[in-house]
Amino acid sequence: MKMKIVADSASNVYEMNTIDYASVPLKIIAQKEYVDDKNLDVYNMAQEIKAYKGKSGTSCPNAAEWEEAFGDAEGVFCVTITSKLSGSYNSAIMAGNQYMEDHPGRKVYVVDSLSTGPHMKMIIDKLAELINAGLSFEEVKEQITEYYSHTHLLFSLESVTNLARNGRVSPAIAMAVNALGIRIVGEAVEGQLEQRNKCRGEKRAIPLLLNNMKELGFKGAKVMIGHCYNEKGAESLKNAILAEFPECQIEIHLNHALNCFYAELGGILVAFEDF
Repeated sequence: MKMKIVADSASNVYEMNTIDYASVPLKIIAQKEYVDDKNLDVYNMAQEIKAYKGKSGTSCPNAAEWEEAFGDAEGVFCVTITSKLSGSYNSAIMAGNQYMEDHPGRKVYVVDSLSTGPHMKMIIDKLAELINAGLSFEEVKEQITEYYSHTHLLFSLESVTNLARNGRVSPAIAMAVNALGIRIVGEAVEGQLEQRNKCRGEKRAIPLLLNNMKELGFKGAKVMIGHCYNEKGAESLKNAILAEFPECQIEIHLNHALNCFYAELGGILVAFEDF
C-alpha cells in the first residue's frame, strides 16, 4: 500500500526526505494575510503583528486543500493542530470521508493532536518510523494511538496577547502577564491550554518546565523543543534536562508562523515522551 503523511503547518514540518509527505498551510490574518509555508519570513510577521493594534486571527485549510494534498496515496495519515483551537481537524475529516468515497479501498486516518508544534512533529516522526518499518495501515493506526498516549506538551510564554485576542485565555491574565513580566508555564490538556505555574522571568521558568515534565512521567526519553526566536531559552532547557538525564535525545527547532503567532516571540513549546 502506498502510504503518505499529511499535516497542517502547525507541525512546523514542511517537507521530509524519508517518506511521502505534504504540508497544508494555515493562514494568519492581521493587517494582511500571512500564508504559513516554508517561504514565509516568520520573524518579520511576528514583529508586524506585535506592532499591529487591530484584530488578528487564523484561518484553517479547507477540505479541498486537504484532499488535494492526499495525491494518489492509498493510505493517508493526517495530523492536525488541536480541534479545540482550529477547524483544521474537521476539514481533514471531511476531506478523508470524501476521498474514501471517491476512491473505494483507500484509507484515511486523521490524528487530532490535541496539541501543536513539536508535539505534532513527534507524532509525524513516529508515523514515518512505523510506515518505513513496513507495518500495515491498521498496525500503524493502532501503534500511533498507543504512542500518542505517552506524549505531552508543555509551554512557557512571556506574552499571551494573541491568545487573549482570540478568546484562548482571559484578557485579565494577558494584562497581568504583560504588565508584571510574568511567564506562564502550562500544559496542553485534551486540546485546551491550562496554566500550571507562573513566575517572573525565564530563569525561573526553566526549572519549572523540567519539574512539570517529571511530574508528568518524564524519565529521560525523547524531547522536542520548539522556540519562537528564543534559542537561548531552548538551550537552557536542553542543558537542564541533560544535567539530570545525560542520555536524553533532544531536538531543538524554530517554531514557524502559526506557533509564533500564538506563542509569540520568546515562547517555548516542549514535547516529550513519558516512557
